[in-house]
Amino acid sequence: MQRLMIADSSDVVRKVGKKILSEIGFLVLEAATAREALMRCETELPNIIIVDAGLEGALDLIANVRALPEGKGVLIYYCVVEADLKTMMAGKRAGANDFLLKPFDRKILTQMFTDKAIAA
Repeated sequence: MQRLMIADSSDVVRKVGKKILSEIGFLVLEAATAREALMRCETELPNIIIVDAGLEGALDLIANVRALPEGKGVLIYYCVVEADLKTMMAGKRAGANDFLLKPFDRKILTQMFTDKAIAA
């Protein structure tokens, strides 16, 4: 089973994301802070991480995950509120693979992640 972490300061976003992504086959981990996310990654690195751009320390979190021994193999999605080129480029420079627009819903998460849930 693929492990996916949602790093977002919003309890609601984490709960909704966890419910939807669990239903399509992910083991979903949650982190409310960048520090908590990094600590969890150091003990059990997920296959995929969704990092909210509004999370304090988000860019450092991405860079620190990339610096972990297996960190280069993690798919990192930088979650932005709007398609702002400056914000997106900062995420890309830090090491994000792709972007996810917020607010997301069941349709968006299902389209983006269903094929990744079954890929082992």
